[in-house]
Amino acid sequence: MTEKNTNVVVIGGGYAGVMAANRLTRRGDVSVTLINPRPSFVHRIRLHQLVGGTDDAVVEYREVLTERASLLVDTATRVDAPGRYVQLASGASIGYDYLIYAVGSGSADPTVPGAAEFAYPIGTLEEAERLRPVFDAASPTAAVTVVGAGPTGIETAAELAEAGRAVTLVCGGALGPYLHARGRRSVARRLTKLGVTVLEGPGTKVTAVTRDAVRLSGGRTVASEVTVWTVGFGVPDLATRSGLSTDAVGRLLTDETLTSVDDDRIVAAGDSAAPSGLPPRMSCQAAMPMGARAADTVLSRIEGERPAALNQVFGAQCISLGRGDGIFQFADRFDRAVWFNIDGRLGAKLKELVCSGVVKHLAEEAHKPGGYKLHLMSRGGARQRVLETAGDNTPVTATSPV
Repeated sequence: MTEKNTNVVVIGGGYAGVMAANRLTRRGDVSVTLINPRPSFVHRIRLHQLVGGTDDAVVEYREVLTERASLLVDTATRVDAPGRYVQLASGASIGYDYLIYAVGSGSADPTVPGAAEFAYPIGTLEEAERLRPVFDAASPTAAVTVVGAGPTGIETAAELAEAGRAVTLVCGGALGPYLHARGRRSVARRLTKLGVTVLEGPGTKVTAVTRDAVRLSGGRTVASEVTVWTVGFGVPDLATRSGLSTDAVGRLLTDETLTSVDDDRIVAAGDSAAPSGLPPRMSCQAAMPMGARAADTVLSRIEGERPAALNQVFGAQCISLGRGDGIFQFADRFDRAVWFNIDGRLGAKLKELVCSGVVKHLAEEAHKPGGYKLHLMSRGGARQRVLETAGDNTPVTATSPV
């Protein structure tokens, strides 16, 4: 008698989705379909390099996705949880026994007047590709303003300045809010050396964007022929449109095993997941371990075992500052920056090691599913401590579908 295959559909072919798809093939009786709107893998942590002209930020799926997973190039428009199928933009639908929801994130819709019309976000491949020819057509002396002083804003400002652009970085507050004060000073020195004008502190929130300027809350107007918008991330509204429970941002609400609070056949991972309503920070550092955990949750359910809880590990935040400089900011077990960092050329090498290592981890999992172990590392129950501190000693739990 032939055993029935378990069909698992993974929505989203980013860091979390690819890791999950690869890992699911540990079992020979699991069929995996990965749904993604693009035929190539977007190496998102290199999008600032695409804007700066030093990388195309794309990797072919054959390099990172197992041959045992089927790639379906299409867009999911609705998840029918009771019917266990996914509706696609092409008009087709695909059924599943289990679903991994890994739709990722993109640029947040800007609410500042004029930003949607005159500023260029770079949260997705298409947005970054749209900006690249704008720079190619602009004068070499064109005034460029980068809005947002998180990692993406800092990296983009440094990349463009190193390419010879006249860049102003508008922080809207502190430069690199996550960084320790010592690391922040290091980043500021490097940006100054590159010629970036950094506007930080009170009065630097953007209140309006026009075709040729950015206006700040302190009353200052900054000339800007090209304005790059790196403020915040948003998530697709697929879960909301599908009637699934989400947090205020639209991330799928799950328990600590990453199982949807609505349906134990749906598991989430990456930027679009909100375990216990307290999601880890959006990053590939979180996405890949969550992808592995989501796959392990599904495999545990198939095997009739109790899934393990999320054990998210953060050790650092790394930021490139052009091609020859960077910073590796270390953190404690609660993801808080500490005084120690590695900067300069060694910081750049560590950042590049991380970028290339991400692809390597995915490729290794594709060839040897189950080999990835980073999501199994323990840091003294840091995640549970975060839940307790938030007053949530009993995380929300998943329920079976009706």
